Amino acid sequence: MSFNIADLFEHAVDAVPDRTALIIGDVSRTYRELDDRANRLANRFLADGLAKGDHIGIYGVNSEAWMVTMLAAFKISAIPININYRYVAEELEYLFDNADLVAVVHDATYTPVVAEVVTSVAGVARLYAIDDASGVDTTQLGSVDFEAAVTSGAATRPAVIRSPDDLYVLYTGGTTGMPKGVMWRQEDVFFALGGGIEPYSGVPVESEFTLSEKAAASPAPLVTLCIPPLMHGAAQWGTLRFLFEGNTVVLVPRFDAELIWDEVERCGVQTLTITGDAMGRPLVETLIEHPGRWDTSSLFVIASSAAVFSQPVKKLFREQFPDAIMVDAIGSSETGHNGITTAADEQGPNREGLAVTVKGYEGSVVLDENLEPVVPGSGAIGRLARGGHIPVGYYKDEVKTAKTFVIAADGERYAIPGDFATVEADGTITLLGRGSVCINTGGEKVFPEEVEGAIKSHPAIYDAVVVGAPDDRWGERVTAIIQLRMASDRPTDDALVAHCRTRLAGYKVPRTIITVDEVVRSPSGKPDYPWAKTLAATSVSGDS
Repeated sequence: MSFNIADLFEHAVDAVPDRTALIIGDVSRTYRELDDRANRLANRFLADGLAKGDHIGIYGVNSEAWMVTMLAAFKISAIPININYRYVAEELEYLFDNADLVAVVHDATYTPVVAEVVTSVAGVARLYAIDDASGVDTTQLGSVDFEAAVTSGAATRPAVIRSPDDLYVLYTGGTTGMPKGVMWRQEDVFFALGGGIEPYSGVPVESEFTLSEKAAASPAPLVTLCIPPLMHGAAQWGTLRFLFEGNTVVLVPRFDAELIWDEVERCGVQTLTITGDAMGRPLVETLIEHPGRWDTSSLFVIASSAAVFSQPVKKLFREQFPDAIMVDAIGSSETGHNGITTAADEQGPNREGLAVTVKGYEGSVVLDENLEPVVPGSGAIGRLARGGHIPVGYYKDEVKTAKTFVIAADGERYAIPGDFATVEADGTITLLGRGSVCINTGGEKVFPEEVEGAIKSHPAIYDAVVVGAPDDRWGERVTAIIQLRMASDRPTDDALVAHCRTRLAGYKVPRTIITVDEVVRSPSGKPDYPWAKTLAATSVSGDS
């Protein structure tokens, strides 16, 4: 069996060539058209010297070109690398270098920062610019026009031998704040994230043709709107798995609540994928503010991935969609899906904003400190793990790989990204919260050490510790607790935020800043995070 991403997509193309595959704004592509454009770009890549195993960066907001580039890379067994468009130059330099990019497909608007980065990072030999109507001059960089690249390639499928062992790499946040590349065999990521296992029954597919045969037998496609940016794994697999099944995927360039409801009505969207409250709250509040403006009767599934629904937002959605199915999908870049649940009203978040009980997927387990499975119903707390179809490891980081991917007491290899959980008597898993100090703000990972470094680089700051504090919309807000060099020389909050913005992506910048006489640390010099979190939560609560 060849559970290869490009093969699985092409099987769907062959099964339902004239069915609509992708809608984004005024652009609509059938499966045949999307395949044709991906073939052409893939053949242009080959003509430009790109080959199997090469890393091709994609740097842009959601677009048809983003999807075409990803599919084209898979077709030649190259590896598309997701680039966070919020990163500043320093972060991009690290990613371009760490990922060993040999080519970058970028939105025209990012030309200036790409020009800055490629002068300091060796290896990027090919650049392709997507016309995003920004009017930015891309000739200064020598980027090939994306449409010219597509039209110059042959429409035939590239003659490349593909394999289930071809790699898929997803860049995600690292323990020091810098991104790290999670490497998967394509067969493994298909079974972990791509529909290889039926989400509700847990039954694996029988062959590489199972999903395309299902597509051919279906009288009409499901229409899904995936809101998160394609630079996130949740969005990539929220689209790919639906394409493998011959469904119709709707995308939006950026989050805009009114535009999303416009698309739900215009396209007859049936399933909606969001990222927790950061998207859910403004969406449902916009709907409430404009009663009767949109026809949303087609919508029957609302799913959250990467961040779970909070109790208040669940309640608001249930009031607007009493007959809809609400789903929380639990997992990570290192495990794929760990479990799924229909979001019941009584399953509110715990103090970390993350508690939810799920039906675990195949291979999901909770391991104790001895790497042995937690006994169901014992109340013992362990770390959520997954065996079976899991990643190869982190790209160019053997130390982190050894720490996260371990051999347990039963001799099996597991991915343990660090979430605490327990197992109920019926075998369901209750997720209790992150086992590290990582901050989850609107589905984005923010690591305190990176933000602390940016704050402490300000000359007025003597010490700082950064934690997450509860936030109604974002789940957690980035909160900085600072100690000044001189009490009389405190910069304004706006000045500190502006300082951080020169070093960090916007979502990492502190939203709350608290001044203390002394930052509490342990005798070894490590920050006292429990103290900091209590202080931050109290301060935020007092402000609300």
